[in-house]
Amino acid sequence: MEKAFFNNFRYTCKTLVFHLICLKINYRKVFFMNEKTNRMIVLLSPFFIIAINFTTAFVAGHYIGKWAFIPIILIEWVLFALFVLKFAGIDTVKAWLGKRTGAVGWVILALAVGLIPLPLFILHYSSLASWEVFIPWILLALINPWLEEFYWRGLLMKYTEKWPAWLSILFTGFVFAGNHAVFGVNSVLNSGPTIIVATLVMGLIWALVYHKTKSLRWVIFAHFLTDFFNMSAASFLDLYKAGW
Repeated sequence: MEKAFFNNFRYTCKTLVFHLICLKINYRKVFFMNEKTNRMIVLLSPFFIIAINFTTAFVAGHYIGKWAFIPIILIEWVLFALFVLKFAGIDTVKAWLGKRTGAVGWVILALAVGLIPLPLFILHYSSLASWEVFIPWILLALINPWLEEFYWRGLLMKYTEKWPAWLSILFTGFVFAGNHAVFGVNSVLNSGPTIIVATLVMGLIWALVYHKTKSLRWVIFAHFLTDFFNMSAASFLDLYKAGW
């Protein structure tokens, strides 16, 4: 009787251990499958956003012309926020805003890029005189840097962190530049290879700075300077001529 009890007990323990092992294996399979799927979704998301933006540019441009930049920006802001919240989360966003590491020279480099459009602002700030232009310009300058940097540098570089650093920087830089090509659909000032190359260089430098400093603080501020001094709304509406 006692022997049968211990045999049954031993069999029950073995069965329990077996099921726990199977459960653990299945959990790992599901976890890694989800991780792989998430990575694929995030890496494909820039191309999805670019496609949506170009579609919006052509459709909205047909009806409202140069003002199509407003629905383009609003739609991409929503997409940036959704992807960041879904695939990174608030805690990760807070970590991106942590104190920088590395030399202060990287901060200076980021800010130098942000100040490049300053001469344009000095020459053409009068184009912001009307409230219809001023309001979208200042709102874009205040909001856009956060959402763009959380997505282009924060999220994309998080999901390419296992890649060689140079490849991650190149990838984020090229899709960043490709997305900004959409504004050339309805705007002369924002069309042409010069704008694409300038945006590419900007994206590569900011990605490099983030890689070196492990913080988006100064990259976001540099992005704010760019959006502030390039008078985004005025340029999208072609309210001044190209050149300084």
